[in-house]
Amino acid sequence: MNTPEHTARKGRLLLVPTPLDFGCAEQAPITDVLPEATLAAAAGIRHWVCENAKTTRAFLKRVGETHPLVAPLAEQSITELPRHVHKKGDHQSGFDGKPLLVAALQGHDVGLISEAGMPAVADPGSSVVRGAHDLGLRVLPLVGPVSLLLALAASGLNGQNFAFVGYLPQDAGERAARLKQLESLAQKTGQTQLWIETPYRNAAMLSGLLQSLQTNTRLAIASGLTLPSASIQSHTVAQWKKGLKGPDGHTPAVYAIGP
Repeated sequence: MNTPEHTARKGRLLLVPTPLDFGCAEQAPITDVLPEATLAAAAGIRHWVCENAKTTRAFLKRVGETHPLVAPLAEQSITELPRHVHKKGDHQSGFDGKPLLVAALQGHDVGLISEAGMPAVADPGSSVVRGAHDLGLRVLPLVGPVSLLLALAASGLNGQNFAFVGYLPQDAGERAARLKQLESLAQKTGQTQLWIETPYRNAAMLSGLLQSLQTNTRLAIASGLTLPSASIQSHTVAQWKKGLKGPDGHTPAVYAIGP
């Protein structure tokens, strides 16, 4: 068992949220979407675990424009999660994240970061969080945007009972079957069903939704959240079928359905 003195010498795992404008044509000022305390904490970290080192450096450059970084970009220690982890998810992969936290055991804070939003929520990182708990490290989530909750709050759907179901199948037939399954669950229980999609498949997703769902089902689509161009629409499928425009092929979107 660790003594209090030994535990005190350990660093922490900080879950650092990032702006939701990854991959978007425009960017919101970072101070509009991340509070002062989060920016200050990020500026004070020099050990990182991430999806992509390049985008992590781009984020730190934006942070450095408002808060001096504890170390220059070239001296930041940035470790990428293995490709199979951040492509397939690590919530059930059995991947051991503890070796990525050696710096924390040596007394340094480690930042966990994804390309957009909160790490380990609709993004990889849960294996690193589990590893931190197993090592007796303090896990500290910082405040910042979470697209799923922003979309849910703005949808008009049930915010008391909801489920995030990740990505839907790419195959049109399999996707239609999954949509009908989720719609049935939503209608029977009142539980809002949320998912995300790769931007370039937004058009195919909307087409599949309008073909598969009942006309009285409510469909909410939120895209470009936190940006000046943000679009949040919530209508019945019957209303969507009248020609309402969905998200473009470049902007991340969150989809939600419910009664």
